[in-house]
Amino acid sequence: MNNQISASSPTTLTDHTPPAINVNRPQPKWFKYLFAAVIIVALTYIGIHLTEDLTHVPPLSTISFLMLGLALITALGFEFVNGFHDTANAVATVIYTNALPAPIAVIWSGFFNFVGVLAASGAVAYGIIALLPVELILHVNSAAGFAMVFALLLAAIIWNLGTWFFGIPASSSHTMIGSIIGVGIMNQIINSGQTGVSGVDLEQVVKVLKALLFSPLIGFICAGLLFIVLKFFLKKKQEKLFDAPEANKPPPFFTRLMLILTCTGVSFAHGSNDGQKGMGLIMLILIGIVPLAYSLNKTMDGKDVQAFVNASEKTALILSQNQTSMQDASARQILTTYIQTHQDNPQVISAVASLSNSLGQSVSGYKSMSKVPEDETVNLRNDMYLSSATLKSLDKNHKFDQMSTADKAVIKDYRSQLDKATQYIPTWVKVAVALALGLGTMVGWKRIVVTVGEKIGKTHLTYGQGVSAELVAMGTIMAADKFGLPVSTTHVLNSAVAGTMSANKSGLQWSTVKSILMAWILTLPCAMILSAALYWILLSFTR
Repeated sequence: MNNQISASSPTTLTDHTPPAINVNRPQPKWFKYLFAAVIIVALTYIGIHLTEDLTHVPPLSTISFLMLGLALITALGFEFVNGFHDTANAVATVIYTNALPAPIAVIWSGFFNFVGVLAASGAVAYGIIALLPVELILHVNSAAGFAMVFALLLAAIIWNLGTWFFGIPASSSHTMIGSIIGVGIMNQIINSGQTGVSGVDLEQVVKVLKALLFSPLIGFICAGLLFIVLKFFLKKKQEKLFDAPEANKPPPFFTRLMLILTCTGVSFAHGSNDGQKGMGLIMLILIGIVPLAYSLNKTMDGKDVQAFVNASEKTALILSQNQTSMQDASARQILTTYIQTHQDNPQVISAVASLSNSLGQSVSGYKSMSKVPEDETVNLRNDMYLSSATLKSLDKNHKFDQMSTADKAVIKDYRSQLDKATQYIPTWVKVAVALALGLGTMVGWKRIVVTVGEKIGKTHLTYGQGVSAELVAMGTIMAADKFGLPVSTTHVLNSAVAGTMSANKSGLQWSTVKSILMAWILTLPCAMILSAALYWILLSFTR
């Protein structure tokens, strides 16, 4: 059989059709030198800044240093494998429409994944962390905390590698969420009967699962509708937009530009959203092993510290009206229980007021967060986390509705100050995650790209289908990033391609669709079982 689709039937694909020539185009000779240069530069940057951070804290023990290295390698390994899956989807359309040579497309996508990660807000990263049991977040430096991080990372890597090996576009987002739920459930089972133990934040899990459920439906419907609209308005003016590519001939200039721009947008959006999963877990690792360096945002200067103190004092004053004061230990316990159970407690507002006042007094004597003593760092961070999470929950449950607009603004500002002090991500962490994602794309892209390009529809992907699918995927992921929701690039783009195939009446290859749907159904429970089992095994070794 020839390596290109026959001219007599230019659009028909079967399960036995070989990949297009573009997919098998060899890497240029200079690629390996670029690959090596990027790795060297990035690792040098990471090494310099990590070393600089560690020089400002007491020396780590040999065990702590080894744990840090192993944990970082595992977290970046997850992002590397994530690059096999999700980022490969971004290049499928430009490769199968010949808009870019495959080697250039992969490098291009890897670069904009890198840029997307660097531009990430961090909202998704800490949204993922919020799914974990609160006691493990507060005591991530415990044996249970380390077992949690390693269990969910290893489970995600195992499942992602397995589905990638069989060329099934599974969702890294689904995998990570399933792993977190599994750890939370096992944590609750192991500690059943003990007070102060929770599983997972079900409310947050439902919110995330809704995003994961509806985003593929949005991708399918919107991409199909967009394709129909384009075909209606542009059919006469741009006939080739709805034709399959001719052998390895590139598309017309405007069409090619649109395909490249949408590939760029999806790559950037994917980096800004999916890259944050690894960031959040790496920050948990760093907080657990090197709390003095990473528990608080050390970049906050005197002006920032004073703004925090002012906001905390004003919030304490607003919330403490007609409320009795209490000890910090009691306040912490009340807030921890409230976050675990989400059950109303008349003492919660008083506890927040007390802790806010205490935080303001503790921080007021420091000119910057870098001046906070070692013995106070972890407690300050935990108190800030508890306060922020509680205020967010109270606001969501309309507990502040009777307040004046000015008082609501003060509380909102205080929450922002709390998040600024705790929810930060050093640039070197972003660079490390970006490097892992980009390299994963460059190494393992082909299996998933072939599935997307050849095995979803029965006809070859046309230019119009590629543009429609990428535009919708880009918009969906960017919107999710704005609202701090993790979505699956894999499922959004695959469903978008399927939507354009259905809109074009091209037909779907149901064997592939069934495999993707099966992976979509099985990923969550399989990741849960894997992470729960690994958490139990790892915890039994540390006890």
